Amino acid sequence: MKTPENHFDVIVIGSGPAGEGTAITLAKAGKSVAIVERYAMVGGGCTHWGTIPSKTFIHMVRQFSDAMSSRLFKRGRPLVKISADELMAAVADVVDQQVRDREGFYQRNGIEVLEGFARFIDPHSIEVTDQSEASQRFTAEHFVIATGTHPYRPEDVDFDNPFVVDSDTILQMRKLPGTLTVYGAGVVGCEYASAFKGLGIKVNLVDTRERILEFLDDEISNALSYHMSDEQGIMLRQKEEYQQVEVRENGVVLHLKTGKTIKSDMLLWANGRTGSSAGMGLEELGIKIDQRGNIAINESYQTVHPHIYAVGDIVGYPNLASAAYDQGRFVGCHIADTGEYCIASVAKKIPTGIYTDPEVSCIGGTERELTEQRIPYEVGRAFFRNLARGQISDHKVGMLKLLFHRETLEILGVHCFGHNAAELLHLGQTIMAQPKPYNNLKYFIDTTFNYPTMAEAYRVAALNGYNRL
Repeated sequence: MKTPENHFDVIVIGSGPAGEGTAITLAKAGKSVAIVERYAMVGGGCTHWGTIPSKTFIHMVRQFSDAMSSRLFKRGRPLVKISADELMAAVADVVDQQVRDREGFYQRNGIEVLEGFARFIDPHSIEVTDQSEASQRFTAEHFVIATGTHPYRPEDVDFDNPFVVDSDTILQMRKLPGTLTVYGAGVVGCEYASAFKGLGIKVNLVDTRERILEFLDDEISNALSYHMSDEQGIMLRQKEEYQQVEVRENGVVLHLKTGKTIKSDMLLWANGRTGSSAGMGLEELGIKIDQRGNIAINESYQTVHPHIYAVGDIVGYPNLASAAYDQGRFVGCHIADTGEYCIASVAKKIPTGIYTDPEVSCIGGTERELTEQRIPYEVGRAFFRNLARGQISDHKVGMLKLLFHRETLEILGVHCFGHNAAELLHLGQTIMAQPKPYNNLKYFIDTTFNYPTMAEAYRVAALNGYNRL
């Protein structure tokens, strides 16, 4: 039986970036909104296991590494050690701040938070079961599924021991390993491999592909690979697949199909993720789910039931918190059907930020893609080692690379490798988003940049490319 207190205009399932973006947009449009979160605190995987804790961990390691390599200590570097407890305390502090902020968002916007696991009973009803197994039924005119993903765990790998971890459990460690093997050289694998190496830990990085992060521009991917293996000393093994994971009393042995074995104190399994759609009763409603647990949607993020939407990592590519939030805002506008607080569409060109050391960030086409599309392009580069700011800050590794049309000078791609690349990229992104003819190389050539800054790389790269014409 429907009751007023148990009925909402919209119920959002999942409180990560996609769910948050949806819920707040709808609340500001005057809709009654509830958000379901299966865990005791809001924020989803992004806040508790993914983006926020991992980037906090990486930032702390970077601060430690920068201090140890500072010019001030060149003649007498102090012997400083950092413990897992100290790192985890910093992570927990930031996570707590994020949770408090997000709880405030929901309170200020009148969004009711329902704790528990949601399962559909029928197209307009869900049952929410909390940790005490108590259940309650809720109904809504619209539903938005934003449950995200979780690490893929092969059945033949034993995760019930402290030596084998995934991206959800690695930051629960109480002791830093002496050696770490990372299986999977995607974004998560590369970030953690780089961070642990920054702590002075011996790291093996096993890649199932021929080169790391194949979606990057070839030059950027090769630069990162070289830096990780030759400069940082990470043992990179490419085009390898596991045969068996053997857990021993004092560590773990990774057996590869090529016959190689790698023994280490800890194995981080970072090879794939699965959509968190199991047990929600979606199949019974006829909602299609693929082999990775992702939900099938149309261009408006609707499932086979037009009033049931899915957003964020649960729908697959691009699996980015930033994109997930924008997808949520778009769906909120689509449901509210009002011009106010709305965005017309989800951005097609989404920046990628990879928080290795140094960082990688990119947007737009790669050289390989532009060549395949037969687009006449030219390249402009600025190397950080030649920038005054790079020399002053001692961040000389890296470069900014601009790809632009030879005739119109339109910016076709921005690729950055180096310190604070994820921040630096946004200047290029802004110009790319301008209407023609203002989205071209001339902006960087004609603009006066503060000196010395890393942003000056745009002027240097633009002139470098323009001089090739």
